[in-house]
Amino acid sequence: MGTGPLEREVNEMRILSALVGSVLWLLAGVLGLVGVLLCVTLILLPLGIPVLMLAKKLFAYAMTLMVPRKVRHPVDEMGKSARRKAAKAKDSAPSVDTKKLTKTARRTRKKGRSFVKQQRKRFA
Repeated sequence: MGTGPLEREVNEMRILSALVGSVLWLLAGVLGLVGVLLCVTLILLPLGIPVLMLAKKLFAYAMTLMVPRKVRHPVDEMGKSARRKAAKAKDSAPSVDTKKLTKTARRTRKKGRSFVKQQRKRFA
């Protein structure tokens, strides 16, 4: 079973992206080392701090190139499928006749709803 031309092209792009990311990662490491050495000498401290900040940005960009988006932002990628499954779970939950509930059961139900609401806010 051979792979199609589109799959080969995607794999080549991933390999190229990982290669560029690793070279950028090495460059950021060297730049960070130079920045640390500049910061050690007090006279060159004003040069060392921006070099370290640039190295930090290069590290972040290198990781962006090497790691897939689903790994970097798992919550953002969950999006639609999680919302669909939540709606499905809500629909499959049994409905309760609230008129038959006792006072303590109503209070417990209300506390449970507020707890879920707080957790939802905390997660978002």
